[in-house]
Amino acid sequence: MMKYILVTGGVISGIGKGIIASSVGTILKSCGLHVTAIKIDPYINIDAGTFSPYEHGEVFVLDDGGEVDLDLGNYERFLDIRLTRDNNLTTGKIYQSVINKERRGDYLGKTVQVVPHITDAIQEWVMKQAKVPVDDDDVEPQVCVIELGGTVGDIESMPFIEAFRQFQFKVKRENFCNIHVSLIPQPSATGEQKTKPTQNSVRELRGLGLSPDLIMCRCSTALENSVKEKISMFCHVEPEQVICVHDVSSIYRVPLLLENQGVVGYLSRRLNMPIEARPRKMLTKWKEMSDRSDRLLEHCSIALVGKYTKFSDSYASVIKALEHSALAISHKLEVKYIDSAFLEPNTLQDEPVKYHEAWQKLCSADGILVPGGFGVRGTEGKIHAINWARIQKKPFLDANSTEFDPESKHPVVIDMPEHNPGQMGGTMRLGKRRTIFKSNNSILRKLYGDAEYVDERHRHRFEVNPELKGHFEEKGFRFVGQDVEGERMEVIELDDHPYFVGVQYHPEFTSRPIKPSPPYLGLLLAAAGKLQSYLQKGCRLSPRDTYSDRSGSSSPDSEISELKLPSISNE
Repeated sequence: MMKYILVTGGVISGIGKGIIASSVGTILKSCGLHVTAIKIDPYINIDAGTFSPYEHGEVFVLDDGGEVDLDLGNYERFLDIRLTRDNNLTTGKIYQSVINKERRGDYLGKTVQVVPHITDAIQEWVMKQAKVPVDDDDVEPQVCVIELGGTVGDIESMPFIEAFRQFQFKVKRENFCNIHVSLIPQPSATGEQKTKPTQNSVRELRGLGLSPDLIMCRCSTALENSVKEKISMFCHVEPEQVICVHDVSSIYRVPLLLENQGVVGYLSRRLNMPIEARPRKMLTKWKEMSDRSDRLLEHCSIALVGKYTKFSDSYASVIKALEHSALAISHKLEVKYIDSAFLEPNTLQDEPVKYHEAWQKLCSADGILVPGGFGVRGTEGKIHAINWARIQKKPFLDANSTEFDPESKHPVVIDMPEHNPGQMGGTMRLGKRRTIFKSNNSILRKLYGDAEYVDERHRHRFEVNPELKGHFEEKGFRFVGQDVEGERMEVIELDDHPYFVGVQYHPEFTSRPIKPSPPYLGLLLAAAGKLQSYLQKGCRLSPRDTYSDRSGSSSPDSEISELKLPSISNE
């Protein structure tokens, strides 16, 4: 029987449910179980595709082109799995499917109501999607971790709470458990850890028909024993069911934190799961990553020139991809956020201090990254940053898709023919697409392990005008990667430059902690002055930069070799 673990949150949103859900999945996967994950977002949007990055952070793109919540990126990175668009369930999707059924006459003239029709649709969706294989071995998952977005008590999430109240009886108690994530505030005036918000949150959850099996307490410092006992007493759980998730130096430590508090043992007993008591190599790998992250001494700074720099979650996958690559070469990453609009000459007139601060950050960075963006604002500033990187021979990566003036007489970037400008949702070129390398001496091709082609995820409405290909190549820009038809320009490199790479796709979406994305790895290597020696060694890192043989595979049934970066590929 499939085991379901529902993760709910109380007191405040953004409490860390996504990282905790991913970490629970990680420690169960390290026991040899196949784990999948579902994220429920109670908003009415069909998907996250039309959101501004300031709403919920970045829009994460999946292999099948699904535009989803950034938490699915956490699941993929932690669990090393490939999810689909249906792993992100929204109120909009549920209501759309129920209304479509009603229009077809599937309800035989009955009154369509929230209970039972909406709640039944939620349960059916979860049960169906939980069975979809997400690992490379195509085996049906054994455990499904479900994260319910928002906080308990929100009016938007009520139908989902009711659906899971019914669901616990449908699948039987031994196949369903609830983890409730709550906040333990610590006011600076007294320094005392307060349990009342958690008590109220658990009471509200109970009133809605769900009883938490584990209460995970988010706090700034480790929970005191007396506080743990108080939560146990007032929330009707054993002390072992109260788990402390305090702030740690790296998110890679969260699975280790849960493992050390006996979460695997508890879930094994509670859900009657057959878990062998054997050394878990996958967690050894996570411990090595965490320890290395804490010990790093050498620094490397990357200027991130973008439009949404006020909110770091706007570039969550980009930052993670940079961190994975920095960790692989044993450097501590420093990201310098620069609003691209501040680099433009207009800012010098209006706000000279911001203009000079932005240029000072850019000039002092070891490498420059320009991620994707939409609309005209800040585009000129990005071009200034790119021009400076080209002239000063600064390592540079452009993972970008931008809109320009539609009336331009010299269209370098053009609208794609299949795009429908009348409709915004889901009309871009989305999902996994193949890029064929057209050159044998491309730096990026070597970083991909001399692959003939790569499959990477796309999200763009515009493309480089193919009519200008010859003009660019006369100036030293080489289009080294194109799509399967040879019509779309996918990868550009500049001759006589240490590392100047532009890609049409978004390589950050497939970066993993143990398998960094090659374009990002190249940027970090170049910024640290190590790229040429890395290429000369046949794309091998020095021994101190690789993980030991004790590191196990992230796939339950097979072992992979330790990190030897020539074998990086994005299947």
